[in-house]
Amino acid sequence: MGMGVASREANGPAPYAADPARSLGRLHAEPPSPTRDDFQRDRDRVIHSTAFRRLAHKTQVFVYHEGDHFRSRLTHTIEVAQLARALAKALRLDEELAEAVALGHDLGHTPFGHTGEEALDACMAAHGGFDHNSHGLRLVTELERRYADFDGLNLTQETLEGLVKHNGPLLDAEGRPLERWRKRGVPAAILAYDRQQDLRLRQYPSLEAQAAAIADDIAYDAHDIDDGLRAGLFDLEAIRAVPFVATLLDEIERLHPGLERPRLIHELTRRVITRFIEDVIGESGARLVEARVASLADVQAAGRALIGFSPPLADADRSLKAFLFANMYRHPQVRQVRERADAVVRALFSAYLGDPTTMPADWAAKAGASQAEHARAAADYLAGMTDRFAMNEYRRLFDPAANLR
Repeated sequence: MGMGVASREANGPAPYAADPARSLGRLHAEPPSPTRDDFQRDRDRVIHSTAFRRLAHKTQVFVYHEGDHFRSRLTHTIEVAQLARALAKALRLDEELAEAVALGHDLGHTPFGHTGEEALDACMAAHGGFDHNSHGLRLVTELERRYADFDGLNLTQETLEGLVKHNGPLLDAEGRPLERWRKRGVPAAILAYDRQQDLRLRQYPSLEAQAAAIADDIAYDAHDIDDGLRAGLFDLEAIRAVPFVATLLDEIERLHPGLERPRLIHELTRRVITRFIEDVIGESGARLVEARVASLADVQAAGRALIGFSPPLADADRSLKAFLFANMYRHPQVRQVRERADAVVRALFSAYLGDPTTMPADWAAKAGASQAEHARAAADYLAGMTDRFAMNEYRRLFDPAANLR
């Protein structure tokens, strides 16, 4: 019996895991659930949100009509959540918090992937710009209007911190924007919410949020390889230029000579995931020991990411992303669609800014008296669209025969 208790303790949450029983709470106090802890409730609220459902028809890299087997924001998000849970389980972290952050990390994305965000950011240049993390925070704290007692989803502070900071702190120790934000400043919406509920913008987030962030990187790498190969944007010989991938292909061909191409592609992507996940588990465990982390406070005081790749796999990640950027995201076929999507977003924004009555009445009412309020309402409405809805709006307002191809 004693061995059983010891075994359970050894396999229980690590002392540096986030603890839902000690959550910093929600902006609006709520009675506890009799059946779920606070992080489980956060995860469930994200899943049941309108913004989450819309991810099914938002582009990852390809647009929705290029084939049903390519990934959408929703399928990517589910894959990230699975990897985040796997990491959290292996490192004895809180799986529900890791999953909640993973499921919510892309809620603020526009239609048409990064192209849509870049176009909307340019449209909003005079009014603070557009950033998907900032918009995601506004969705879960303000724009989702489902509950009787509050706007937003009223998520715990831990989940909100994870959504805002999963890629690291936003401010340095003196309160100045870190490198990513130095030129344009931290988005005003994040700073405004931080004044209501402290998001600790100078500190790294929980290990659970860090796990969700690196799960996002791994999912991108593995599944963009899969989509790129299946779409014919590059071939297996081309991607052999990445030494990490070449090693995996050699291994597959040694173990399974003559394997047909679809199975070979799947064997490659699953090995990419496995190598990265196993590396992160080993490297992160070593970092936790080296930093002598024994509590959540130690995580926050560490001053660096504790979940990450080893140097060799970090190099592999960079090489793979460089290959994908050149051969997939900048492929002539993809660029052609991106250019047309950019034009659609700019035209819709211009129409809504010029005449708010082209938006539904509830959105037109949000336009407000100032140009900045009007622009933000137009951006919020446009950001919430799926690819399909945005194209239908463009056809309604401009060209009934328009298409992205």
